[in-house]
Amino acid sequence: MKLRPAASAREAALQVIYRVTEEGAFASLALDEVLQASNLEGRDRTLATELAYSAIKAWQTLDWALGLFLKHPLAKLPPWIRCLLRLGGVQLMYLPRIPARAAIYETVELAKKYGHRGTVGLVNGVLRHLDRRKDDLPYPDPGNDPAGYLSLRYYHPRWLVEKWLAQFGYEETEALCRADNEPALMVIRTNTLKTTVAGLAARLQDEGATVRPARYAPEGLIVEGLGAVKASPSFREGLFYVQDEGSQLVGHALKPEPGSIVIDASAAPGGKTTHLAQLMVNRGTILACDVHPSRLELIKENCRRLGVTCVRAVLADARELGQRYPEVADYLLIDAPCSGLGVLRRRPDARWRKELAGTWEMARLQLEILLGARRALKPDGVLVYSTCSLAPEENQEVIRQFLDRAREFSLVSLEPWLPVLPADLEVPARQGWVQYLPQRHGTDGFFIARLKREENRGF
Repeated sequence: MKLRPAASAREAALQVIYRVTEEGAFASLALDEVLQASNLEGRDRTLATELAYSAIKAWQTLDWALGLFLKHPLAKLPPWIRCLLRLGGVQLMYLPRIPARAAIYETVELAKKYGHRGTVGLVNGVLRHLDRRKDDLPYPDPGNDPAGYLSLRYYHPRWLVEKWLAQFGYEETEALCRADNEPALMVIRTNTLKTTVAGLAARLQDEGATVRPARYAPEGLIVEGLGAVKASPSFREGLFYVQDEGSQLVGHALKPEPGSIVIDASAAPGGKTTHLAQLMVNRGTILACDVHPSRLELIKENCRRLGVTCVRAVLADARELGQRYPEVADYLLIDAPCSGLGVLRRRPDARWRKELAGTWEMARLQLEILLGARRALKPDGVLVYSTCSLAPEENQEVIRQFLDRAREFSLVSLEPWLPVLPADLEVPARQGWVQYLPQRHGTDGFFIARLKREENRGF
């Protein structure tokens, strides 16, 4: 439905919450649409974003808490009233710097615009009850129902919490859920084709940002206070690319030699592709493949901005690369499509779009890509497989199945290729794979494996 232009930050947030929770829109797209239609600027845009994203992230828990103070199920209320309650509830429960009185008053004022006299009273009453009881809500007992407790306390789907409890145990799962709810740091990759890490840091400081080195990625910088990235002169000049450390480490795991031929099987939007070009000093050839023409344009656009000249954008299905380019590549990167369970902190609505079956569907596709693309690699060539998932069925299990069916490949140590290894990853790195975790390493969740095709073993 077409929405009226939002007149305030809270009205903008309400409209975004409605578009996502009631109409199924993607949060980032809904936010862009609502803000573009409004005349909001600066702080109001920032507040609208925070309110909307916080409510969407905590959607399940907010609905549970609000339902405690309703005579009838929340689902029976008009959609706009549900969303008003979510907007007011998130301020009361999770944004303590906003005075409760202001949160309730402003939400009630919006209820006058989006509801009627009866719903205005309902919104006022429910929010006042929630404010009085918010510190004493009847969460499940963590001893008797750990999944129920963690799911509601940290607003993650129950199936996902159960999965992580089986994989990581209670303490690690709680830490992971907490990490998912923290804002992700802004990490950038220095474009060493145009500048140095020190030179970029100085430039960004001149632009008013606070800068410090990343922990694991040598070209990485952690940046605060930069403002709108695309407005930065350093960005426009192609001096950096926004890329998390976990993603940057994929390029180092492959580390192609200058002058070599590289195939990036699923390259868009081009972050890892352009990093590989840096490592190759723009010498050689990178075939950057994707199945969507529009996404190839993103690769080309990023290459132009960053001054990358060794990349050819190719429309291709990763599963068919072996037939199309038999034994062409010295290096093969398969950054596979995945469930994205390692990057939930970056997308407020992502956790509510995932399903358990989705990880197994992704795993089947990932294995198909590995098996179909492997023939593009020359004998003695190197293959790196990566995902931004935490699910073993998409990571270690896919590699195990691949090695069972592609006997010419074997895992090889990552230790020489990753510049700084956390202590807990030293052993798996020597075995040929690593799993970075948000709660342990502060990065996005990334799995990386390095494999080599044996020179004298055919398919």
